[in-house]
Amino acid sequence: MARSLTVGKTTITDDSDCYVIAEIGHNHQGSLEKALALITAAAESGASAVKFQKRDNRTLYTKATYDKAYENENSYGATYGEHREALEFGHAEYDAMKKHATGLGVDIFATAFDFKSADFLAGFDMPAYKLASGDLKNIPLMKYVARIGKPMIISTGGATMEDIRRAYDEVMPINTQLCILQCTAAYPAEAEDLHLRVISTFRDAFPGATVGLSDHYNGISMALVAYVLGARVIEKHFTLNHTWKGTDHAFSLEPLGFSKMVRDLRRARVALGDGTKYILPNETNPLIKMGKSLVAERDLPAGHVLTEADIAIKSPAGGLPPYEIEQLLGKKLVKAVTLDHPLQFADVTAG
Repeated sequence: MARSLTVGKTTITDDSDCYVIAEIGHNHQGSLEKALALITAAAESGASAVKFQKRDNRTLYTKATYDKAYENENSYGATYGEHREALEFGHAEYDAMKKHATGLGVDIFATAFDFKSADFLAGFDMPAYKLASGDLKNIPLMKYVARIGKPMIISTGGATMEDIRRAYDEVMPINTQLCILQCTAAYPAEAEDLHLRVISTFRDAFPGATVGLSDHYNGISMALVAYVLGARVIEKHFTLNHTWKGTDHAFSLEPLGFSKMVRDLRRARVALGDGTKYILPNETNPLIKMGKSLVAERDLPAGHVLTEADIAIKSPAGGLPPYEIEQLLGKKLVKAVTLDHPLQFADVTAG
């Protein structure tokens, strides 16, 4: 089964470039102006899509969680509910963000954390839905979003293969446009916790799904490794400034780093080639210069029977290659040759 995922106007396959999502999340700090600036910077940095997060906080959290004190350096409110509401966008902001992203030619969608948020996003005809790691076991929400009919991208942080198989088996009969992201639910995630070979495991276990990486590593190198392993969707947190207030900024990429990651991912597709080994046109001249030929070790008369002492291996290439030396030994020269003469089969008797 050929893997294929179409988000907006982009079709993602094993042979395609990587689809790179700039995860803005709530790095906009509740400011539409910053959100629009982040979208602009992500588009300029080569992102395929920008992604936000949508919560209906009153129905998502228990009253105790919503009302609990939440006073710390990253808080935007005295309670957790106030903090979350300060970071939440409504219809006006999403309308402005979608128009801005569309104008820049970049896809825009969001993570739906609950049923109301899924409906909210459906009203904007988002080209895809993201489901967070925390909702991998939330099969009712998974199936609800699947029925909307848009591509689904699900993260798998903190999950077992059983959890992922359950989600796959429930979603695929409803919606085959599914992408499964290897993810480590640590912010940031250390290199030893990424387990990137799971990407290969997912590709084998879920042949109908596109596979990718939700990358919480603090740097750009692991996304490239993931692509080589078969990841074709990369999600990476994005910010304009590491020092901004908020828990995600410290491990998010700024525009320069993000653009370098996209550059390297684009190069990787070309560099991987098609698996066929052949001589490239631009290798010919260097290999002639560096290669070796069988040449006469000294002036030799016609009729001389060649021995190893008569033959040298020297650059450049152009004469017989060194692996043919056995075919010359014991043969008689049909003509005299001089020092460094490139030996050919025509120089010796056939017998």
